[in-house]
Amino acid sequence: MIKLSIITITYNAEKFLKRTIESIVAQSNQDFEYIIIDGKSKDATLAIAKAYGERVNLLVSEPDKGLYDAMNKGLRLASGEFVWFMNAGDEINDSEVVANLIQSLAETNADVFYGDTYFVEENGTIQGLRSEITPHRLPKNLKWQDMNLGMLVCHQAFIARKSIAPFYLENNLSADVDWEISCLKRAKKVQFLDIVVAKYLVGGISNKQLKRSLIDRYEVLKKHFGLFGAILAHIQITIRGVKLILKKGGKYW
Repeated sequence: MIKLSIITITYNAEKFLKRTIESIVAQSNQDFEYIIIDGKSKDATLAIAKAYGERVNLLVSEPDKGLYDAMNKGLRLASGEFVWFMNAGDEINDSEVVANLIQSLAETNADVFYGDTYFVEENGTIQGLRSEITPHRLPKNLKWQDMNLGMLVCHQAFIARKSIAPFYLENNLSADVDWEISCLKRAKKVQFLDIVVAKYLVGGISNKQLKRSLIDRYEVLKKHFGLFGAILAHIQITIRGVKLILKKGGKYW
């Protein structure tokens, strides 16, 4: 059985897809399945994906109902024991990450693997480590209860065993938070990767639709931590955010 499936979701991503695929091609260990799920792009996205046809194991281009519908499609099609989403614009941090991950998969009988992430701007400039420039400090022994204030681990640095991975909520912008918590609840063992796993392109859909994202996050936290837990979490998140904005002179990160 294939140990690892890396899945990229795209839609009109001609500006950023190449950097994602190049980070895939650059891996010193190529013993993984690579899947691209495209939402029937109208630009050059498909042509870029096809140009790497020798490395792309499966390319699907058809209309979908949005990001999380496409991610669920990728989950269904993945044949790897573990799944890892690296969407258009995001990158694997360096050429040895997959080699390190596959070694950890072989040596550690864990269900979830996670690490740190660089925040990267559109021009490729690295802003810094997510665990340092945001309030999300990365624990070395992650538990699902640690997610009570939201997205503690960047989704691009979270690799889960497919057998414990649920389908994403398709109409919730914080579905990735729900997915991570659900995976951690089901995991018997969670393994920290002491490396920078990925580069995350800032400015995703949750940032562009912030108000709805905050409401959706509240619903996710209420689902897992109860009404009181969700209310308390958002009070803490608000206080923490205000302190950070004041400290950084008007910027959150």
